[in-house]
Amino acid sequence: MSENEKICLGIIVGAQGIKGEVRIKSFTSEIEDIDQYGTLESKDGSKKFDIKILGSSKGILRATIRGLKDRNDAEALAGTELYVSKANLPALEDEDEFYHSDLIGLDVKLGADGSIVGEVAGIYDFGAGDVLEIKLTNGKSEMIPFTLSYVPEIKVKEGYIIVETVLLNFVEDFETGEDKDEG
Repeated sequence: MSENEKICLGIIVGAQGIKGEVRIKSFTSEIEDIDQYGTLESKDGSKKFDIKILGSSKGILRATIRGLKDRNDAEALAGTELYVSKANLPALEDEDEFYHSDLIGLDVKLGADGSIVGEVAGIYDFGAGDVLEIKLTNGKSEMIPFTLSYVPEIKVKEGYIIVETVLLNFVEDFETGEDKDEG
């Protein structure tokens, strides 16, 4: 499958015990559903993973992966992202629904005047909710919370998102050549 057809469903965050079990942070709506979409694979497709969920605690899954024999095998996979073909995922029923990967590359427009200030470069969850990385037209990157108050409109089919004027300061800094972080 090509890079554009893959969706990251989770990441192996470490080993669990001594028998080759792993801990997985799942990005699926229901975390336990990560094993419901078929065989998972590494980002480059070189490794395949058949997983079986054993349980969960504090949002982290405990699972086995076929072929792992011991803790050393499990530890070697720490940091491995788990991908599946987008075709294996449920079809979106509502035009307002989207997968996070659908946002990558969309133009970012200011709500105040509709001017394009950059594009969506990534979406992350560092534990306190989703964050959008925006690559501004000046080449710098900024991160904003991916919440309704910061991103009130998402138009995937039209190819853009609207952000509130919180980014206006970044745009003004870009236009004037100032960088408030340097000093």
